[in-house]
Amino acid sequence: MPALAPELEVSRWFNAPTPLTLADLRGKVVVLHAFQMLCPGCVAHGTLQAEKLHRLVARGGDVVVIGLHTVFEHHAAMTEVALDAFIHEYQLTFPIGVDRPSEDDPIPRTMRRYGMRGTPSTIVIDRDGVVREHAFGQVDDLTLGVLLGSLIAASSSAWTGQAEAASGCDNAGCPLPAVAST
Repeated sequence: MPALAPELEVSRWFNAPTPLTLADLRGKVVVLHAFQMLCPGCVAHGTLQAEKLHRLVARGGDVVVIGLHTVFEHHAAMTEVALDAFIHEYQLTFPIGVDRPSEDDPIPRTMRRYGMRGTPSTIVIDRDGVVREHAFGQVDDLTLGVLLGSLIAASSSAWTGQAEAASGCDNAGCPLPAVAST
């Protein structure tokens, strides 16, 4: 069986009444949006995409969108007070965790655990807790939607054992089928 996604190391949560864990979210598809509030790609696309997705799926219960504010540069400018103002100004309603800083490394702990290359990063975790997509940069809305739809439609057992091998999925993810050109 593939390895489970690493647990999040968060120092504080915004928009969440209690701390979230991936273990508690098992059985749901999780979209983890890693961002920095001073990252142009995050502000222009990634964070807006995460908010839109959260609002679309908030009532269904099959998908959970989580933000991870992961600061690896400009540490002094990106405080929790500034993040709180950013969340308010952009009217973000999805839960957002602050990635726990490393003591002797500018790369925060969750970012390091996942091997993220920067922000924005989108990580999709299936119902069994396995990473199925790990993307750096802008992710096309339709591509993300197709992946989420396939993961929602699949039962948890479809992602294990021989069914996983037959589907073409592996630890790197589930590739979209090739489209024949006409």
